[in-house]
Amino acid sequence: MTTQVANRPHPRPWAQVLGGLSVAILSAGSWFAWMGWDHQYQIDPRTQEASGPYEAWQVVGCGGSLLILLVAALLGRVRWFVAAPAMTVAFTAAWTATAASTDDTGLYGVGMILLLLGLAAGTTVVSMVVLGLRRPDRGRPLNS
Repeated sequence: MTTQVANRPHPRPWAQVLGGLSVAILSAGSWFAWMGWDHQYQIDPRTQEASGPYEAWQVVGCGGSLLILLVAALLGRVRWFVAAPAMTVAFTAAWTATAASTDDTGLYGVGMILLLLGLAAGTTVVSMVVLGLRRPDRGRPLNS
């Protein structure tokens, strides 16, 4: 009796390396494409309150891009323990490079840690959900 696990193709190590590098490059690129270029704060003319520098559409677009990238990588058979850390580290590094160059207080370090922890948690959860939905035996009784 063969199982579906035995019939599933095993990803080659070089494919995992290339997949991880692709995820890392595209993750960092997502930061620079959506938000890394924006350094302008917006001042409300009525209240004189500053906000920004990012607009809501930029954050949503960047988050959506990262989500699509991670799901595509996982469906393309990049292992979750390759794709999730590649995305987390590359995006955090790109953010940190931008933040460190414009911050005189050193508080970017706190933001870097929070971003790293948040992305690590988020990419792990998304990975587990995608892998759970992708299982071919999902919904069948264990003894069938």
